[in-house]
Amino acid sequence: MNYKDALNLIISKQSLGIMPGLSRIQKLLAEMNNPQNSIKVIHVAGTNGKGTVSATIANALIQNGYKVGLFTSPWVIDYREQIQINNQFISENELAEYIEKFKENDCSEFEFLTAIMYKFFADQGVDYAVVECGMGGREDATNVEDCNIAVITSISLDHTAFLGDTIEKIAEEKAGIIKENGVCVLYPNPVCEHIFEKVCKEKNAHLIKVEDYCKHWSRNNIATVYKALNLILGDCEFRLAQLPARRERIGGILLDGGHNTDAAKFLEYSLSDDEVAVIGMMADKDIDGYLSIVAPKCRKIFTTTPDNPRAISAAELKKIAGKYCTDVIAIDTPADAVKQAGVTLVCGSFFLARDVRKYLI
Repeated sequence: MNYKDALNLIISKQSLGIMPGLSRIQKLLAEMNNPQNSIKVIHVAGTNGKGTVSATIANALIQNGYKVGLFTSPWVIDYREQIQINNQFISENELAEYIEKFKENDCSEFEFLTAIMYKFFADQGVDYAVVECGMGGREDATNVEDCNIAVITSISLDHTAFLGDTIEKIAEEKAGIIKENGVCVLYPNPVCEHIFEKVCKEKNAHLIKVEDYCKHWSRNNIATVYKALNLILGDCEFRLAQLPARRERIGGILLDGGHNTDAAKFLEYSLSDDEVAVIGMMADKDIDGYLSIVAPKCRKIFTTTPDNPRAISAAELKKIAGKYCTDVIAIDTPADAVKQAGVTLVCGSFFLARDVRKYLI
C-alpha cells in the first residue's frame, strides 16, 4: 500500500465521527502487544494551550538529550505532523506500513492514529512520549496507558455535547487521565481546582499546582511547563514553542485556529481595533461567544466556509457576525476570502487554518 492509499484509508474513517469509549482502541492495542505500557508517557489534557505545552515539554527534553515522541492534533501543515520523534514527522513509508499492517479494525480515525502512534514510539524506543489528548480525557483514545505524568492546561467550555455543559463537568473528564499513585501538574484553574484535588486524593496521586494565577495565558503555560519539566530535569531553561496557527504571524497576517471563548480572549491580546478578518468556524462551537470578543475588534469581516462537514456556512456565520461588526461579507471559499484586500487576521478554526495557510505563505 502506497502512502496516498494509506492516507485515504485512515481518513475515510472520519465518517465514523467521534466515538467515545476505549474498547475499540484497547482491542487494537492488545493486538499490538500493548505498546503504550512500554514507554514513559507525559499526558497533556486541557481545553486551550495543550498543543503548545506539549511541544514545549518535548522540545526541552530533546534539548537535554532525550529521544522524544510527540503526538498532537489537529494537523495544519501535513497529516504526519501529528506523530513526531525529535521534531521529525513519521515518514510516509512508515505511516503507510503501520496503516496497512493494522487496517483490520473498527476504530475511528483518531483511535487508529493513536494506536499507531503508541506502536511507532515503542518500536522506535523513545525515552518519553508527550501525548496530547484529542478531546476530554477520561474516554479519550489516548487514555490507555497504565502510568504517566498528567499535565492539565487551561479549562473552559468546549465540546459540551460530549464533555458536559459546565466547567466542573469538563474538569472531571480531563481529570480522567490521572493515574493511581501518579502525578498531576495543574495549570491555575481556580473554578475547578477542587475537582483535581478530589481525584488526586481518591487515586493517591501527587498534585502539583501552579499557584500564581496570571491573566496572561503564556505565563501560565510557562509556569505549567516548568513544573512538569522539573520532575524530570530539575531546574531548566526553555522557550515556549510556536506552533502553526497558534497566533502565528505570516507577513502582515495573524493566523489563529482557536475556536472557543477562552481562545478568543487569548487572541484579543494580539489584536488592534482595526482588523480586517477572515473568519470560518465549526457549527458546533460557541460561535456567538467567540465572535462577541473578536468581531468588535474588526472594521471588516469576510466570513467563509472551511472544508469540513461540520462547518457553519459563510452566509449563516455572516448573520451572527453582523451583530458585532457593521461590515461583513460572505465568501464561500476560504482561498478566495484570504485573497481579499487588506486582510490582517484569519481565525476561528484549525480547519480554516489548514485550508489557507499555504496561500498565506
